[in-house]
Amino acid sequence: MIGLQDQPKLKAAQRPRTAARVAAVQALFQIEQNGDRPDSVIEQFLVHRFGTTLSGESYEDGRVPEADVGLFTSIVKGAVSNRTAIEQDIVSTLPSTWPIERLDPVLRALFLAAIAEFRHAEVPAAVLINEYMDVAHGFFFGDEPRLVNGVLDTLFKNPTPVEDHDSTTASPTEN
Repeated sequence: MIGLQDQPKLKAAQRPRTAARVAAVQALFQIEQNGDRPDSVIEQFLVHRFGTTLSGESYEDGRVPEADVGLFTSIVKGAVSNRTAIEQDIVSTLPSTWPIERLDPVLRALFLAAIAEFRHAEVPAAVLINEYMDVAHGFFFGDEPRLVNGVLDTLFKNPTPVEDHDSTTASPTEN
């Protein structure tokens, strides 16, 4: 019989909310690049990418250890359902010579995730900026984290009124 001390050890979750944010950026990237349906991508992550394995697979292996599934799902759905409004916020913050299409697709996904979470979460702006800068450092080694800081700081300190869904097109005077 094998004792507990002989079995491979699973790594404990260190930051489930950060893991959810990283996964949301990855999922949003996948949705944009492959044109996949959001619900399908969310299900793929839940079934195939989340959790710790006995072999200790990690981010480098395509696994997301112990993510906060509720937060992940909320971010992805919020970003997809409010994509147009979120992208307008991003465009309003970028210099006119820097169209949103020029941004790295991972950076676009990161902005979508961060802004979607900010719009619907009770997390202080400073905490979210810090978290998404950490996520940016995981993907980029250049000036991108500074850009993340600048864009999110500008947007979170001067938030615009939130349109709940892209499908909502009525103006305030039409209601």
